[in-house]
Amino acid sequence: MTPAEQSRQAADICRLAPVVPVLVIDDLAHARPLAEALVKGGLPALEVTLRTPAALDAIRAMAEVPGGVVGAGTLLTPADVKAAKAAGARFGVSPGATERLLDACAEHDLPLLPGAATASEIMALLEKGYTVQKFFPAEQAGGAAYLKSIGSPIPQVSFCPTGGITLKLAPDYLGLKNILCVGGSWVAPKDAMARGDWGAITALAAEAAALGR
Repeated sequence: MTPAEQSRQAADICRLAPVVPVLVIDDLAHARPLAEALVKGGLPALEVTLRTPAALDAIRAMAEVPGGVVGAGTLLTPADVKAAKAAGARFGVSPGATERLLDACAEHDLPLLPGAATASEIMALLEKGYTVQKFFPAEQAGGAAYLKSIGSPIPQVSFCPTGGITLKLAPDYLGLKNILCVGGSWVAPKDAMARGDWGAITALAAEAAALGR
C-alpha cells in the first residue's frame, strides 16, 4: 500500500467523526462494552494505544463490535505494525515516523497516521506522499494556533492533532481548514470504565460527536 493510498484511507476514517477516542485499556473485560458505548454515542473510529499488556487482545475484541473501526496507536516498531494488523487493526497511529515503521505499514497494508510536530517533519512525510498526518503532542507543540500557521505554507497536509486536547479546546482545532478530526482521551475516563458506567461514556461520546455539526 502506497503512502498516498494510506492517506486516502486514513482521511476516510478521520472523517467518520470529529473525535477519535484515544484509549488506554488495562482490563480486557472493558474492551467490548467500551467500544459499544463509544460507537453508540457516534464515535466509530477508535484508537487503542499499545501501552498495556491487554492492548492487542482489546483490539481483537473491539474489532468484532458492529459499526466500529478499530486502530492501533503508539506504533513504534515493525513488530508493532505486524501484531496490530494480525489483531484486526484497520489503521495505525504513531507519535512520530521512522523509515522502518513506514516500510512496515506499506508491507502490511495498514493505513498510517504518521506523527509530526515540526514543519520539516511534516514536509518530509509529505515528500513521501503522506497528506494526512498526526500532529503530536498537539497542545505542547503549539496547539491550534501553530496548525493554523502551518496551513498557509503547507496546505496540502491535513491533520488529526492529539495530545492535551479537551472538549473545551477541540472546537479551536476543528474550526481550521486543515483539521479532519482530533484525538482525545476525555471521552473514556478511567473512573467511568472502572465503574462500568458505559452510559456515561456514551453520553460523552455523543457530546463529542456533536462537535462536528
